[in-house]
Amino acid sequence: MKKMVLSLLVDNTSGVLSRVAGLFSRRGYNIDSLSVGVTEDPQFSRMTVAVSGDDRILNQIEKQLLKLEDVKSITQLKDGESVCRELLLAKINVNSEQRQQIISLADVFRAKVVDVSVDSVMIEITGNVSKIEAFITLLDGFEIGEMVRTGLTGLTRGKN
Repeated sequence: MKKMVLSLLVDNTSGVLSRVAGLFSRRGYNIDSLSVGVTEDPQFSRMTVAVSGDDRILNQIEKQLLKLEDVKSITQLKDGESVCRELLLAKINVNSEQRQQIISLADVFRAKVVDVSVDSVMIEITGNVSKIEAFITLLDGFEIGEMVRTGLTGLTRGKN
């Protein structure tokens, strides 16, 4: 199964997210990751959608998205030709001995400690998917109280 990351430029109007997500659900396609935000032009939003499937399914997804009236353009974000990032916030339950271990681990990954309390440490880490996954793997053995990921976002390299 292949993975594909698409950057969609869409109208910044109500219901666009619902229509795009509805296209996937109606056809039984799964969205691996989805992030949306307004662009430099407030008339448009950019959606970053990560999907997986065989060549036929991925080709069909692109074709169906282009048929939506709200979708102005689609760019495939390919490895080496684009920069993709994700944000993770993790609240790790710790005792006084574990606190320094978590802070040291965060330093290795260039993560930020954004909150410290008596019984937890909150870490913010930004990077590509493999960096985020590696960090989560190293948290094995610690109790993760809560965790949230933003989903992938990205842009192509160089000038438009």
